[in-house]
Amino acid sequence: MKLPVIRHIQRTTTVDEINQTISVLENISAAPLLKDAELDVIGELISNLCGALEVHQMIAGGMPEKDACNSFMKKVLGSIDQ
Repeated sequence: MKLPVIRHIQRTTTVDEINQTISVLENISAAPLLKDAELDVIGELISNLCGALEVHQMIAGGMPEKDACNSFMKKVLGSIDQ
């Protein structure tokens, strides 16, 4: 996950657009002829999109954008440390 990518997605797309994109990428990932490297890229894109959705939700809940991004990254880093 890359915070600059997540922030860009969150700032430039709607929740519906993100959800539609995730759906398309999940569908593509089921194609039988994809290579592992291609699946890794799709997985990274889906992760960034899901992160942007979570940041969108925090902002909708009243959290400032900077705090929402920082909170999300702390959550991600905390899950990695476990």
